[in-house]
This record gives sequence, C-alpha cells and structure tokens, in this order.
Amino acid sequence: MKIASTFMTLATVAMLWGCGSKSTETTDTTDLADSTNEAVAENAATDSASTAAKEDADFAVEAANGGMAEVALSKIAETKATDPKVKEFAKQMVTDHSKANDELKALAASKNITLPSASDEEKQKAAADLAGKSGTDFDKAYISQMKKDHDKTVKLFEDGQKEVKDAELKAFIEKTLPVIKAHAEHVKSLDKTK
Repeated sequence: MKIASTFMTLATVAMLWGCGSKSTETTDTTDLADSTNEAVAENAATDSASTAAKEDADFAVEAANGGMAEVALSKIAETKATDPKVKEFAKQMVTDHSKANDELKALAASKNITLPSASDEEKQKAAADLAGKSGTDFDKAYISQMKKDHDKTVKLFEDGQKEVKDAELKAFIEKTLPVIKAHAEHVKSLDKTK
C-alpha cells in the first residue's frame, strides 16, 4: 500500500510539473528534485522518519547542485584560464567533483532520493557570466567563485555531519569533507597570488 501511495504522489508531482504553464516549464531540476523528495518523505511511516528523510534528501540535493556547478565551472576554466596553476586546479576540480558526484548519485539512487539533473538557475547564471570573461579577468573571477562556492560547501558538509541521519550518507560526508576542505585551502592560496 505504501508503495502505491508513493507512486501516486510521484505521479501527481510529475503530472503537475508536466502540465504547468510556461513559467513552470523553466523550473530548474533542483526544485523538481526537492518537490519529489518532499512527496516521498511525506509518505514515510512516521513523522520522525519523514523529517529525517527530508533533511537527508535536502543535503543530497544541495550537495549535488554544488558538485555539478563545480564541474561545469571548472570545465570552462580548463580551456579559458591563462594561469597554468588555475588550469591545474580546474582539472583537479573536474576529477574530484565528478567522482564525488557519481558516488552521491549512486548513493541517492539506493536511498530513493531524487537528485537534480543539472545545477540550479543561479549556478547556471554564474557559469554563463564566467564564460563571458577572458584573460586574467577570467582567472580572478573563477578563483573568486571557487572560493565562495567551497566556503559554502564546507559549511554544508560540516552541517551535514551533525544533521544527516542516514549512516551511508554520513559516511559519504566524512569521506568527502577532507577533499573539499583541501580544495578550499588550495583556492585560497591561488587567490593570494592573483
């Protein structure tokens, strides 16, 4: 019965999203993932399970959103950066964040958590703005964005250490946080040279 109820809720969310006006057609996939996860959490057996599932899903969606944005921005930097150290950092970001994104995707699938298929509109706008820059202006803008993003991501993961309930998701956080902290320190050292 619970599976049928969850299916009906997901079908309703999909139908409402698909039948929306032009403005809802442009809703980013992060919002859709949040709505889907909320519907699944509402069908959890208890209120405490529902709250835990919602908080864990919120973390996963936000982590995926940030991770995809890091890869997108860094792919731009791999080709547009002028400083070899910035290019090297960008390459490392693509490698590390792609790996973490893949691990999170597999983990989320096993937990019935829906992740966005693309970063949100704000992060896509940041990528478009960055792509419009060139030369040393590009390098400075990329480093600045990476610094800002990694500070937010470190906080997200540190908060996740305290708030996430699922043991496997918590293990993902424990494994990934040191890598993100290393990125944050690396980008701060690059910022000092710009």
